Amino acid sequence: MKKGEIYRHVTEWFEQTMPDPKTELQYKSPYELLVAVILSAQCTDARVNLITPALFEAFPDAETMAAASVDEIKEYIKSVTYPNNKSKLLKGMAETLTEKYGGEVPSSIDELTKLPGVGRKTANVILSVVFGQAAMAVDTHVFRVSERIGLTTGSRTPLETEKALTQGFDKDKLARAHHWLILHGRYMCKARRPLCLECGLKEVCRYYRNGGKN
Repeated sequence: MKKGEIYRHVTEWFEQTMPDPKTELQYKSPYELLVAVILSAQCTDARVNLITPALFEAFPDAETMAAASVDEIKEYIKSVTYPNNKSKLLKGMAETLTEKYGGEVPSSIDELTKLPGVGRKTANVILSVVFGQAAMAVDTHVFRVSERIGLTTGSRTPLETEKALTQGFDKDKLARAHHWLILHGRYMCKARRPLCLECGLKEVCRYYRNGGKN
C-alpha cells in the first residue's frame, strides 16, 4: 500500500471512531494549558490533572506565578516527575511571559520557544490546541505509532516525524491528527503490549503485518 493510501485510510478510520479528539489535560486558559503541558513532560496527564487545580488556585496567572518563589511552586507540584527542575522552569516561564508578553501566551512557535521549559513539542501543542493552527506536536506516542503504522519510515528524530506527518495529513486534519495518534498510542498501540487484534488499523499497519516488528 502506498503512503498516501495509508494516510487516507488512517484519516477515514479516525474520523469515524474519534471525530472530536481533545487533550486530556484540564485547563481554562492558554496560560493554564501551557503550565500543564510543561508539567506533563515524562508524566501522565492524569497525575498532572490531580495537582493543577490547587496550583492554579494559588497562581491563577503568569504574574502571580512569576512573583512566587521556586520553593513555593515546588510545594504544589512535588508529586510530578522532576519537581525541582519543573518548578524552576515554571517560574522562568512565568517571568518571561509577564515581562515580555504582558502575561499573554504568544501565538508563534518562535516566540513560544523563547519561554523557559517550552520546546518545539510543547509549542506545537499550544499552537494547535489554543490557536487552532496546523501544527503537529510529536511526543513518544506519536513517534512510536507513526512508525509502527507506516505513516513514517525510519524517522530518527521527533522533528523528522513532525515533517513527515505535516506533509502526509491534510492541513485541516493536522491538529486533530496529533490527538488521534496520542490517544491511539496511549490506549491501543501501547509501547509494550499493543492491542493489535482489537485495532481497526491492523489491515494497513506495518507493525501488525510484520508480526510485531517495525
